[in-house]
Amino acid sequence: MGFEMVNSLTIAPDFLRRLLFKMRAETLGDEDTPRDARDNALPESHHITLNEEVGTEPSHEKLIEEIDAMIPDHQYELVALLWVGRGDFGEADWEEALSLAAKRSFLPTAHYLLSHPLAADDITNGLEELGHDHLLQNGIY
Repeated sequence: MGFEMVNSLTIAPDFLRRLLFKMRAETLGDEDTPRDARDNALPESHHITLNEEVGTEPSHEKLIEEIDAMIPDHQYELVALLWVGRGDFGEADWEEALSLAAKRSFLPTAHYLLSHPLAADDITNGLEELGHDHLLQNGIY
């Protein structure tokens, strides 16, 4: 079923990859984030530094603007990936998660996502659940 999921993710993979790095950088810059969580946020096998990937340190406002500028279907995918990644839904429930994300779209997506300190990790876990764990390594689904 993982192969079928490739066609249902419509966010450009390189955009999603960069967005995840920016979200992670935002979390890493949070002084409330425990030091060991900041140290372990990127796997050791990842060779591109956060600075190389993101460029300059992203501001919270720019990240909100970037997420809010996404088309609604892409915002729903981000929310559904977060839910799959934290275990609310499984791979088989992907369409249900997308549908629920669309129904609950009355809240600003950026604020919802960024209110979860582990959003980047949860979205990454969602990608892994759908069989796209290589996205952070090579930028493709």
